Amino acid sequence: MSTTTKKMGFWQCWGMSVGVMIGSGIFLLPTVLAPYGWISLLGWLLTCSGTIVLSLVLARLAGTTDHAGGPYAYVKESFGDLAGFLIGWGYWVGVVFGVTAIAVGFAGYMGSVFPIFAANSLTQALVAAAGIGVLTWVNVKGVSEAATVQLVMTILKIIPLIVIIGLGIIYGDIDNFPAFNPQGLPVTEALASTALLTMWAFIGIEAAVIATDDVESPKKTIPIAVVSAAVTVSCLYVGASIAIMFLVPSDVLALSESPFVDAASHMGTGGALLIGIGALISTAGALNGNIFVMGQMAMAVAADGLAPAVIAKKNRGGAPAGVLIVSSVFSTALLVLNFTEGLVGAFSFLISMSTLSILAPYGLSAVAEFKRSWLSAKGWAGVALLSVIYTLIAAAGSGWHVFFLGLGLFLLGIPLYKLFHPDIQKL
Repeated sequence: MSTTTKKMGFWQCWGMSVGVMIGSGIFLLPTVLAPYGWISLLGWLLTCSGTIVLSLVLARLAGTTDHAGGPYAYVKESFGDLAGFLIGWGYWVGVVFGVTAIAVGFAGYMGSVFPIFAANSLTQALVAAAGIGVLTWVNVKGVSEAATVQLVMTILKIIPLIVIIGLGIIYGDIDNFPAFNPQGLPVTEALASTALLTMWAFIGIEAAVIATDDVESPKKTIPIAVVSAAVTVSCLYVGASIAIMFLVPSDVLALSESPFVDAASHMGTGGALLIGIGALISTAGALNGNIFVMGQMAMAVAADGLAPAVIAKKNRGGAPAGVLIVSSVFSTALLVLNFTEGLVGAFSFLISMSTLSILAPYGLSAVAEFKRSWLSAKGWAGVALLSVIYTLIAAAGSGWHVFFLGLGLFLLGIPLYKLFHPDIQKL
């Protein structure tokens, strides 16, 4: 769908997935997970395993079609237009929430680097809104501009994770390590909750498969890039999470709005500033990437005639400017509505909503692969089934409030579909 002539190769695809995944998730999750103790590491391992399995499914599906839209395309081809529309809608809703959550993380790290921006909740909300606005403008400028910004930020954002892992090895203190399960929660409940929360940090694994027609030899390039990205990010996440548990006392960690900066205090003021800048760049990169896929998914659905044609309209830079602006307005509205909860509270709710909304496209993509392979490739059918089970486990950790709110937003896609297709009498 892009008007650019230069195609993305392996490293660009790898960088797109890694760049979208590594963002506010890992940089704020240590605080969100601190009350669970080190049982959260088991949640990380569960999520890493599930994500790698899921990446195998997405890789296999990507090798079967040149159609843009990733999970939307896979579900549409397997189960029809309505199912495809609902997945596209659910994914878009999830990314709208995700953009808001990442902007919250961006504001937190902006305040840690420049304390003047951490004065109060209003100031933080304005910083978050400005981040959405500026990077929406970058994406509206054109696809190539957005891709260039994303590539640079992806390279830079890996540095803080590697530094923190190194600090954990050098300065880590076993006395800082938290209790296994300080809240005394049932193990299954704790694992389900931490699996959902940590899954947020992997949202974006599908980024490279959405703009398929912008990739060189997509059936060969995308599968390798997606799986490689999942393995890379898994290693970085687990290593950094363990390092922070050794570097920051659990009571301090539970109240921190910038845990990586606190962990970097072992390097002195300069080290903390370096990590803070790295985290700021990382969240900005994830914000940019999510704004990009937010527009690309909506455009893919509209290009197939399942949404108003105006959504698929591109500007001179090849970007769907209209839907990018409207989507970012929704994200900004969510920001205003949730910032009264405080930084960490807003972040926790938003990532739960975003993750739950995007788990449906992941899960139904796996169902599509199971349907395709269960007679001809039993091994792949088994991998797909594991992916389905994993998405259900992650969804179970959302809590009833988030689950039903997410389900309601997802089902809202049915009347929208009928609105766009008035000739349809029944589903």
